[in-house]
Amino acid sequence: MKLSKLSRVSHRWGSIIALLPITIIVFSGIVLQLKKESAYIQPPTQRGAGTEPTIGFERILEVARTVPEAEIESWEDVDRLDVRPGKGVVKVQCKNRYEVQIDIETAEILQVAFRRSDLIESIHDGSYFNDHFKLWVFLPAGIVLATLVLTGLHLFLRPYLARRKRAR
Repeated sequence: MKLSKLSRVSHRWGSIIALLPITIIVFSGIVLQLKKESAYIQPPTQRGAGTEPTIGFERILEVARTVPEAEIESWEDVDRLDVRPGKGVVKVQCKNRYEVQIDIETAEILQVAFRRSDLIESIHDGSYFNDHFKLWVFLPAGIVLATLVLTGLHLFLRPYLARRKRAR
């Protein structure tokens, strides 16, 4: 089989096979590009009183426990902490996708909001569905997409290369 025919066939079938996962990746990626622009996707980072952390981990947990939406009883209910000393805030990201922003100097709650960006990121990388789906569907779709780029480039350049060859 000639390279041009192989390129056309693999380009056609590859695009059909990878259509759904690539569509999910593209549209979730577009939404993620807007996460800093939209409070609906990711809550904006608030500013605290100072830039030197004066409260400890136990105080952070104590303050976060007072927020009913966060549903925090212990550290097991906390997904991660995001400390931003320059902004004077620590973000307590809960397992239930709520985010509690606490001033690192006064321990005041600055904001409580639902954080959708982590959910969208897990959809984007395929881990939302499960880890096997991520590795056996999204990874091959990425490889197929790379192949589509190469075969598409070949199909695009082929007429130009043929004209150049005829001109010689």
